[in-house]
Amino acid sequence: MIYISDGTEEQTAISRMTHLAISAHQDDIEFMAYAPIAECFGNQDKWFGAIVVTDGAGSPRSGLYADCTDEQMKEVRIVEQKKAATVGEYGFLAMLSHPSKEVKDAGNPKIVEELADLIRRAKPKHLYTHNLADKHETHIATALKVIAALRMLSPEERPEKVYGCEVWRDLDWVCDDEKVYLDCGAHPNLMRCLSAVFDSQIVGGKRYDLAAEGRRLANATFSASHACDTYSVLNYAMDLTPLMDQSVDIADYIAAYIDRFKAQVKETIGRFYRK
Repeated sequence: MIYISDGTEEQTAISRMTHLAISAHQDDIEFMAYAPIAECFGNQDKWFGAIVVTDGAGSPRSGLYADCTDEQMKEVRIVEQKKAATVGEYGFLAMLSHPSKEVKDAGNPKIVEELADLIRRAKPKHLYTHNLADKHETHIATALKVIAALRMLSPEERPEKVYGCEVWRDLDWVCDDEKVYLDCGAHPNLMRCLSAVFDSQIVGGKRYDLAAEGRRLANATFSASHACDTYSVLNYAMDLTPLMDQSVDIADYIAAYIDRFKAQVKETIGRFYRK
């Protein structure tokens, strides 16, 4: 399903993209990629696009949504995501509506091919997806499908930068000189509106809206220990751009971040401790 809130013809709408986010679930994009949404908001020279891979059937539910079937929940999640696309003035929204089990199937090429086709049509300069140290399996599987899709493209069809963003695990542990800082300070009213659109999740017992804003506030304050705050709200990301190269081992690339963090912790302790 392709949704274009301003009524622009489909290919024209998709091809105007400068920033594209690809997530596993409805609402992931608004929590992990608010910075590019805000950067493009109201800007006719920059356009934000969103691709959601799963169908939302597995969402937790209570209150107003307690008796919803999986099929009904899918429809609720579609409506919510469309509302976010309208409020955030997304250039286009694609919902692929795959069950999570298909996303996690490493041998399923269909999703990779769909993603490759949409990225090829959009040709964004910047692409955002889940980070590969996230603790949600569907997020990891989605990010791997994105990387596989990028590897199918020719160099001229690929984005300039690819970022892995925070959702189900923050990136505070990444060494400071390797963090990508995503400034979320613009349009704070828009940020809260986009989070609040996903009522089924908030009423369903998960205050993602408060948690996401709290993380951004904490990141901004704790990003530097010996300086005044530079940011008011901040998300972190890791640079996944090198993973578009088929020769780079994905697991080793992410493990190296952990190894460098481990080495930095040991080096700092070593400077101030003697047995």
